[in-house]
Amino acid sequence: MRGMDFAHCAAELDALLGDGRSFDMTSRVLRIGGRRAKLWVVNGYADDAVLERMIAVWLAVPDFRGIGSLQDFLERYVSIADVTVETDRCRAVTAVFAGKTLLLIEGFDGVVLLDAKQFPLRAVEEPDSSRVLRGSHDGFGESLMRNAALLRRRVRSSALTLEPHQVGGRTGLDVAVCYMEGLADEALLAELRTKLAAIDVRSLSMSQESVAECLSPRQWYNPFPKIRYTERPDVAASCLMEGNVLLMMDNSSSAMILPTTVFSFAEEVNDYYFPPLIGSYLRLIRLAVLTMTLFITPMWYLLVNDPVHLPDALRFLLVEGDIAVPLILQLLLVEFIIDILKLASLNTPNALSNSFSMLGALILGDFAVRSRWLVPEVLVYMAFVAVANYAQHSYEMGYACKLCRIGLLLLIWLLGWWGFGLGVACILLLVATTRPLVGRGYLYPLLPFDGHALWALLHRRPISRENT
Repeated sequence: MRGMDFAHCAAELDALLGDGRSFDMTSRVLRIGGRRAKLWVVNGYADDAVLERMIAVWLAVPDFRGIGSLQDFLERYVSIADVTVETDRCRAVTAVFAGKTLLLIEGFDGVVLLDAKQFPLRAVEEPDSSRVLRGSHDGFGESLMRNAALLRRRVRSSALTLEPHQVGGRTGLDVAVCYMEGLADEALLAELRTKLAAIDVRSLSMSQESVAECLSPRQWYNPFPKIRYTERPDVAASCLMEGNVLLMMDNSSSAMILPTTVFSFAEEVNDYYFPPLIGSYLRLIRLAVLTMTLFITPMWYLLVNDPVHLPDALRFLLVEGDIAVPLILQLLLVEFIIDILKLASLNTPNALSNSFSMLGALILGDFAVRSRWLVPEVLVYMAFVAVANYAQHSYEMGYACKLCRIGLLLLIWLLGWWGFGLGVACILLLVATTRPLVGRGYLYPLLPFDGHALWALLHRRPISRENT
């Protein structure tokens, strides 16, 4: 925009911003101090009261004597706190679409960018997936600035750093790398900055998932999650104080917690709102339930398929009566039906939720047993698995266990005990070869071994001791 006359520059900005083409792009021609000026803002972002006050000040400017640059103009006639001078046309256009107001004044190189926006936001409320009995009941929203404020409210330290980045060609997604200076691993931060700078895609419209797929190593065959998420500011603040790094994105209510290991999924916010003994018990229960959801139906199917070697104490596991449908088909059928019910529940209006519950009870109830499609034992074990999946907060880990469980069932059906051993070996190999987004490794602190860190993960220490 350097060296261009006002009319030509205004016409180019009109074309780039879509003035006259898009109904939400608003422009206003002004006369400031005897010079031509033009203002652009997205109508849905504008804070009308602030802009009207500023325009009234500008219209009262007598002349530009003593004002040799836009910076001089800002110092005298702009009272908004967040205001900058921009000379790059592309960055200026992107800033307008992000909510800023652009002011072009005849006779100056560059434009003025004012932060006088007011985003459409929902109220701060507790996330549905991470509720607590005690503690705060607020949660992150879709505004990056509001989420940053929720962090600042809890961590009132100059060491808290919120490093801005912008990724994505067309979307220009705002990303913040949050960490505590002096606590976070500098090598991890350098690796994360390099990966963010290397993102070369035109659109990141799905926000956090788009960024995660761009940053994650290419392991399409590996279902285990490489990133942990949270929608709670208290969890995010606690992770920062432990030396972790947060990745927050605009238009997303979830923050990524880095680095991520398989053991970190045993932690949950309720562990810290109960006394240490109860928190440790809940954490161990969560680990045990996670293991049981992976192995309970394959072990039952394996034992039932080999009744000759089954001890008398376990004979109650056998299915009584004739089986019309093979057990492997029953188990897989119920696995798929549970997923269908989950998907259907997401799209069911609240007014029809009672009808949906009745249909679910009919599908997986007494009628299914009487029609001889399913045996009661299959329903009992699969009901336990379905409920136990909600004992840990990560949906990604739940589906990773589900896919491994289905693979284990198929291997047992094909190879029996050999299939079970092969399946367990494959699962361990998958976990061991999972490459996290950043960090020492997916099995840390087991590999490489760090006894102190491993003990801290397996039991909940008093908060006063953790902060010393």
